[in-house]
Amino acid sequence: MNEIGFIGLGVMGLPMARNLAAAGARLRVWNRSPEKYRALEASNVTTAATAGEVLRAVEVTIIMLVNSEAIDEVLGRGTSDFASNIRGRTIVSMSSVSPDYSCALARDIGDAGGLYVEAPVSGSRKPAEDAQLVCMAGGGPADVARVSPMLRHMCREVIDCGPVGNALRMKLAVNLYLNTMLAGLAEAVHFASENGLPLDKFKQAIDAGPLASDLTRVKLPKLIQRDFSVQAAVSDAFASTRLIADAARKAAMATPLLDLSSTLYGRAVELGDPRADMASVVRAIEADTARIRGATAQPRPNARPQSRSGH
Repeated sequence: MNEIGFIGLGVMGLPMARNLAAAGARLRVWNRSPEKYRALEASNVTTAATAGEVLRAVEVTIIMLVNSEAIDEVLGRGTSDFASNIRGRTIVSMSSVSPDYSCALARDIGDAGGLYVEAPVSGSRKPAEDAQLVCMAGGGPADVARVSPMLRHMCREVIDCGPVGNALRMKLAVNLYLNTMLAGLAEAVHFASENGLPLDKFKQAIDAGPLASDLTRVKLPKLIQRDFSVQAAVSDAFASTRLIADAARKAAMATPLLDLSSTLYGRAVELGDPRADMASVVRAIEADTARIRGATAQPRPNARPQSRSGH
């Protein structure tokens, strides 16, 4: 493979870049916090002093950044550097941003003489570490086909969703299900715990039935153990619900379950560490329970002393 640029070594970007390097790709990387470079020390990885240095040195650059503002900044969008950073090059954005932003960025990159592929992924840190992400790609057919081999070093599947905008709309649809599903799982754990049920048995019941999934296998132990070390941050989950809601409103459609879960994620951000795992949404549900009991002076029903793990 020719040298590939990689910008953004966060919770997701770092393991993704590591998998690319492990597959033999020569990488030129940049990250705002240079301490992340130590995790990528290898003969086929070169660090750059600036994001612009990466963009101008390679034909294809993968970007995994937190939001559209960060993408614009590293590309130099709106500045005189943008054209020289982009001309003759392909930008692959794996960030979760709005479809409208992505379409506008694609037009600007095209006008500057570059190519653009949106390639958001479904999955959190653990699938990223295991190269088990699911990538939804959008762009010109030839452009998607050209970058798909490198994407497959980070993802177990690359799904061609058609033109730019469609991949991010697909990601929003997937995230709508994910965010509401996790909020429901957190509420179920809270219900079981507050009714004095052994949570190890609750987990056993979920694992043995039709509701078992990769999500429950990863997030249910975190909820039971109250392990909120980040795999996917609750602030990112909240931001995702807002992106979905904005897209839904533009399409004049209802999203009742999303709206409820978005409120919970927003409360969880306010109550705790915004960079805690999205499983910490259970804190918002617990706060609502405490508020109800404070207003009605009702004791916890059917409660018996037990640890959070149910032992």
